[in-house]
Amino acid sequence: MKILALDFSSGQRSVAVACGKAHVREVIDTSPGKAMKPFAMIESVLEAANLTRAKVECIAVGVGPGSYTGIRAGIALAQGWQLATGLKLLGISSVEAIAAQAQSDGLGGVVNVVLDAQRGEFYLATWELTEGTARELEPLRIVGRETIESSGDRPLIGPEVTKWFPHGRLLHPRAATIAALASTRSDFIPGEKLEPIYLRETSFVKAPLPRIV
Repeated sequence: MKILALDFSSGQRSVAVACGKAHVREVIDTSPGKAMKPFAMIESVLEAANLTRAKVECIAVGVGPGSYTGIRAGIALAQGWQLATGLKLLGISSVEAIAAQAQSDGLGGVVNVVLDAQRGEFYLATWELTEGTARELEPLRIVGRETIESSGDRPLIGPEVTKWFPHGRLLHPRAATIAALASTRSDFIPGEKLEPIYLRETSFVKAPLPRIV
């Protein structure tokens, strides 16, 4: 299956194409101003893989948590593509992608994946990395800094982790890793069910009725 993978959930945006595990092409944009536009990145990686848009059979999107605007942009792009062509869609946790990338890089043992949740809080998930596998031990939750600081000597990994924890290891979710994860999945979903991972409850204040003068 020819998979186009997108991850715009962190400061390092990436797009990849996988045509089987041995044939992966990836474009990464780390520029502060995000110089490369999403469709320019897509066209670049498709050209490198010698593919046209019509040949793409599945889009896998990193659904966070992370940059809410970036994740929404990736989801909207995937939704529009499916609406136009009917291709398959997958949502892949950016945390799972980080853990899989760490395992692929040779990191082993129990690690904490840490991402910024704003408001002085963090997203935290605990994974066990062994040769060939990455297994979730504790699911994603929102915690305070003290919880992470009290987690012992577990390695801390994430896209911005050293901003708060200097001994952490920077690891970004990568589209190439998302493509590899997608190649083992078959839980395709319709575009309207593709949603970002956002653990906070949505709250709003209802506007008062207009005053009649």
